[in-house]
Amino acid sequence: MENRVVLLFAFAIVFAGCRQNADFPITDLHVHIKGNFTLDDAVRKSEAENIRYGIAVNCGIGFPVSNDSQIDSVLATMKDYPMFYKAMQAEGREWVDIFSMESIKKFDYVFTDAMTFTDKKGRRNRIWMPNETFIDDEEQFMDDLVETIVTIMNNEPIDIYVNSTFLPDQMAGRYDHFWTPERMDRVINAAKENNIAIEINNRYEIPSAAFIQRAKKAGVKFTVGTNNADENFSGAEYARSMISECRLAEKDFWLPKR
Repeated sequence: MENRVVLLFAFAIVFAGCRQNADFPITDLHVHIKGNFTLDDAVRKSEAENIRYGIAVNCGIGFPVSNDSQIDSVLATMKDYPMFYKAMQAEGREWVDIFSMESIKKFDYVFTDAMTFTDKKGRRNRIWMPNETFIDDEEQFMDDLVETIVTIMNNEPIDIYVNSTFLPDQMAGRYDHFWTPERMDRVINAAKENNIAIEINNRYEIPSAAFIQRAKKAGVKFTVGTNNADENFSGAEYARSMISECRLAEKDFWLPKR
């Protein structure tokens, strides 16, 4: 009987710990109005799944917003949707020269990634597109990618680094080979030093649990994001699984102030 009581008590502690690490409000700060997905759809989906949203506007060369004069009209479309945070997704490395700080501050928060950059040979890489990704040597490419991420974190005025640890198609299947502890720590240390949160991305299911655990130990904050291409997304399932596996609590997450 005594052993049974001890086992039940231990189970209760474990169960309580799991609930502590999973049962808090989820906010997806990387949602796009794309495809057939409208703001009204976002309201319904957010309520149905009990996930708060941050709506992201793509800002940069070749994107819907490419200069300061377009920002007010885009944000005006969201004035009737105060339930959503307003995000600037800064595209490419030129965005810091295109937009004024006054315009940037009209958003609740700013995020970017390293999926667009110019390499040492002057080639513009967009690494989610195979025909615009230039890899002469995979290890060198990886070192250059990490250097790009660190440079972004040290120099660009962002709150969140998104699509974190994304790799091109030909390398993605060997994630653990390329994302060594040393490379992880370079990114994690830069995020910590610059007070930048790291996104846990539902669409690409990155970063890995190993990365998240190292970042948590370093005191880096996280966000949840999806980066949807259309209306076909739901549930923040990957983020929830990482919250449970890595024992993340609400205090481990960053949220913007309106």
